[in-house]
Parts: sequence; structure tokens; C-alpha cells
Amino acid sequence: MSAFSRFTPLINSLPATVPFVGPEAIERNRGLQVKARIGANENGFGPAPSVLRAITEAAADTWKYSDPENYELKQALASHLGCRPENLAIGEGIDSLLGQIVRLVIDPGMTVVTSLGAYPTFNFHVNGHGGRLVTAPYANDREDLDGLLAAVRKENPPLVYFANPDNPMGSWWDADSIVEFARALPETCLMILDEAYCETAPAGSTPSIEALIDRPNVVRTRTFSKAYGLAGARVGYVIATPGTANAFDKIRNHFGMARISTAAALAALADQPYLQDVRNRIAASRERISTIARANGLSPLSSATNFVAIDCGRDGVYSKAIVDGLMEHGVFIRMPGVAPLNRCIRISAGPEADMALLEEALPQVLKTL
Repeated sequence: MSAFSRFTPLINSLPATVPFVGPEAIERNRGLQVKARIGANENGFGPAPSVLRAITEAAADTWKYSDPENYELKQALASHLGCRPENLAIGEGIDSLLGQIVRLVIDPGMTVVTSLGAYPTFNFHVNGHGGRLVTAPYANDREDLDGLLAAVRKENPPLVYFANPDNPMGSWWDADSIVEFARALPETCLMILDEAYCETAPAGSTPSIEALIDRPNVVRTRTFSKAYGLAGARVGYVIATPGTANAFDKIRNHFGMARISTAAALAALADQPYLQDVRNRIAASRERISTIARANGLSPLSSATNFVAIDCGRDGVYSKAIVDGLMEHGVFIRMPGVAPLNRCIRISAGPEADMALLEEALPQVLKTL
């Protein structure tokens, strides 16, 4: 048989894998039904009623392509954020934008600095473009700014990734520390500041738009997937200098945005009272998760996100057994993938019905381990 391969050596070297196994795949592979979907950091409270109405109204026009310039959404975001439309690039969720950023900056063999155990989809894109990952370990269960900066100074990479608040631990830094970190970077190093969870973060943890808007080596990524409840719509955006934001036009899928998704994002942005209500419900659910964890002898970590990381006190094997055991009861959760973070499990905020299933199932699982 011929040894010919139609794929590049890089593609041939990569595993056929995905960063996350979805609950649908778990249902198919294990023959189980997900009853409480509290593992993917989705917003189980859903989008606003006004958003659902906008989706319904937009459905009739779904035969049309969406505006390839994303003009209306850029205008609305610029007004909401206090920046110019030229400071924005729109994409199909942060995951898509991360891939575009890596493509803009990284050639095969180039170094990228990130935290060991941080968002694995970013690593997926770096590997897919042939980059070389250099990682700094977490310190006290949060990303280590000093460690990341030391790695940047040692490796002189063109790209560094940092999330605030962080996934998978839910930790966060104050805004002043993040701005200080950004200013300490060499101008040759582009910083991705992933702010997917900024809407659920405490006051003082998110730098103002003005604090970083003029820095050409900072790209901030945000999404409608979390607090706005539109994970399935796939709407994300970048905040950057006009020169950086404009670079996305060179490689993005200009017809990649769905018309219905754009209408949903516009309606979500306009309904800030609902967003505040969801913030409150997420905060209450985090407390509920923490209470359940403590009642079962586990230790919840403080969280600025829509999930709670829970220290199970042992190792990744034990945590994985809890994850698998809960799925036997229909409760879908996840866990960090890298030691020592994988001593934890991670549970998303959700409606009370989901919390009740978790409260019932968790002690039963722990008794079997």
C-alpha cells in the first residue's frame, strides 16, 4: 500500500481529538441520559425572553446571509463598551477568535506561553498551527502572573495567553495587576486577555476599556456564551487597537456569523436588566454548589465565574471517579485535566432542579468510592 499522505506533516503528527467531550457524546457512548447539564459552563438559566423573541422574529430572514461587516453589532458593542467600532472584531465565539489570533501571529515552531492547565482549546489551536507551548504552573490555584512574565522574558514568545477570570479554577486577579502585567510585556509579545467570564466577575477585577485600548500588543476576547446565555449561538468579539482589529479581516470567515445569532446578541446587549438578574442567579447558584460541597466534606474554591471548582482532597483518579459516578445519576460535570488542578471537580451554576439532582446524587457517589 502506498505511503502517500495528502495531509501536511504537521496535520499527520496531530491526534484526532477534541478539547472537550460533550454531554451528547457521553450519552451516546455510555447509554446514559443527562438530567442535570452542569458541566460545560453554559448558562442554564437561558437567554432573556426579549432575546427569544428576537430569535423568533429573525428566523424568517434566515435565508439571508448576515452582514459580513457586522456593522450593527459593532455599533451596539462600541456604544455599550465606550470604544469605537474600529476597536472591535466579531467572530463565531471566542474559540474561533482564538484560532484566528494564533493564525495571525504564530508560524510553525514559534513559542507560545500559557498557564499549565488553562483553557485547553487555546492549546488546541496552538498545536494546530505548529506552535510550541511553554507553560507556567498555577500558584495557589490561580494563574501565576509572575510565572507567566518570567516565561515571557525567558522565551521571548510572540504570544502569551491569560484568562481573567480563569477557567478551570474560577480564580481572578484585580484589574491593576492585569494592567501592570500588560505594561511589563515587551511590545513584541501579543497578550490575549480572555475575559469570557467578565460579566460574572466582582467589581475591580476587569480593567476598564480605556486602560488597555491603546496597547497594540493586547487583544481582549469576550463572548455572549456565558452570562448572556447564548453558547449555542456562537457570538464572540475582540477588543483591540484598530490596527489589530482590522487584521482579522484578512483571515476571518466574512459570512461566518449566523443572522439569527447576530439578532440574538443585539437583543441580549439591549436587555441589561436581565443580565443583572442572571448575575444574581449565578451568584446564588455558586453559593448553593458550595453549600452542597461542604455538606459532603469537599472544599469549594472562591469563584468569579458561572461555575465552582471543588477540591476533592485527593488526586485526579478520585476526581474522575466522582465525575463518572455522577454521570451514572444523570448529573454531567467536568474536571480540570492537569495535575495538581485535577484534584478538583468543576460544577456549573444552574437552575434549582439541577442543584437538587446534584445534592441527591453526590453523597451516593461518594459512599461508593
